[in-house]
Amino acid sequence: MTQLYCYVPEDIAQQAQQKAAQSGLSLSRYLAELVKRDTRANSGWPEGYFDLFGKWEGAPLERPPQGEFEKRLTLE
Repeated sequence: MTQLYCYVPEDIAQQAQQKAAQSGLSLSRYLAELVKRDTRANSGWPEGYFDLFGKWEGAPLERPPQGEFEKRLTLE
């Protein structure tokens, strides 16, 4: 696994350590999860997005009548 090094102000480091402790994670693991979440957020579809298709449980969805197509000039 690649190691990354960064410098942060002392108060930010303390806050990160507190958040990691609250989450029950080591600081390294906590920061890795933050980076993973941030990079995944920019990678396209959210996790589980396609699992939602066909899961509608409300009233049946019905498309109202669309009427007749309008007549347009033909392009030549």
